[in-house]
Amino acid sequence: MLDGLDDIDWARLGHAYGSAADVPGQLRALLDPDGTVRDEALGELYGNVFHQGSRFEASAYAVPFLLEMLTDATTPDPAAVLGLLSALAVGYDEGVLPDGFPVAEYRRAALGGRELLAAKPPPWTGSDETQKEYVEYLYVESLSAADQGRLWAYVALATYDAVRAGVPVFRALLGHSDPDVRLFAAYLIAWFPEEADGSVSALVRAADAAAATPGEVATMLVSSGLLGAAPDVRWLTDSRPLVRWAAAIGRARVHGAAADPATVAELLGWASAASGEAPAEPVDGEWVPFLGGDLCGYASLALRQLGPQHEARAFDALLDRLPTVSGERSLTVLGVALRLAFPDGPAPAGTPVAALPPRQRRLVEALGRSTEPWLIGWQEFDDVAMLVGEYGLPSSRETMLAYLGRVP
Repeated sequence: MLDGLDDIDWARLGHAYGSAADVPGQLRALLDPDGTVRDEALGELYGNVFHQGSRFEASAYAVPFLLEMLTDATTPDPAAVLGLLSALAVGYDEGVLPDGFPVAEYRRAALGGRELLAAKPPPWTGSDETQKEYVEYLYVESLSAADQGRLWAYVALATYDAVRAGVPVFRALLGHSDPDVRLFAAYLIAWFPEEADGSVSALVRAADAAAATPGEVATMLVSSGLLGAAPDVRWLTDSRPLVRWAAAIGRARVHGAAADPATVAELLGWASAASGEAPAEPVDGEWVPFLGGDLCGYASLALRQLGPQHEARAFDALLDRLPTVSGERSLTVLGVALRLAFPDGPAPAGTPVAALPPRQRRLVEALGRSTEPWLIGWQEFDDVAMLVGEYGLPSSRETMLAYLGRVP
């Protein structure tokens, strides 16, 4: 396995920390029988060829070797390889949900990026670690903002297309003996709408398989929806809450404003957590990879697809849940609520709270009386502060209370 790995001049390819000369060793370590060695190598690859959601010149070159691992039955942890490939294909999925990967936009944005990448000087390969990123950084910074966008769009697209070549492999893995492999294969298939014709039928067959766990079935239904095929209405009456959730997510993605009442009701229940069926912690067979398993958060995102006729109920559901969430989950719910409350953009500077429209005033009140949405762990969450500030609102709970005329 991994024939040809040393034929690539990795030292001339760049990743997040300069030269990619370390990538071959990390790829080989994914095959090590020692799980600790594999985990360390996986962490290093997440740090260099996929760094904080970004892909780099070396990322696309690593993909064919990862795909080869999936075709070999001796690979120790194929589910982990599938997870890395998903990240390389689309980055963090919260950036592309609920609509799916916008491949057509990337293809337009990447025009001219190949030439810009070809003109990049090779990365630093000397012994001075402080200079490791410097050469590439100077080149990228010398480009206009538009050219930087083309360059990075091309790099991301080249990696995406390298992963796309493995779609037949991912379909075959839907029949794997390991449920985790089946689940992550279904998740990965979701991001390639240009391959939908063969993928949807494979997902439908796999969802009907007797051995499929609720998490697998749910992942397959959501993936089908992201590929443009609505899950059959029968799944909305399934006895398993997670499967009903997934059916509603997939059907909203395809039908949008024309979604049936049962789909709308299911999403509203999950978005507000009024159903009481959202597990606090993942349990075996009851987890989906989308949005890190945040079922209520994904339902909140899906409400955006239902059209203006459901906005009032959607907003009510979001306000019901907002006081109970913190961290990344708060960011998801708050992001949708702010869009619904401020459809025309931020409030004008200096707008008194009494002059805000009713929906905006309700959101301000909810943020003022709630502690959790402002926090990540026990600390203030800067991302929430920035998000609220972008809409012209006070960017801390204390200043929000002052805005409302109350003592913090």
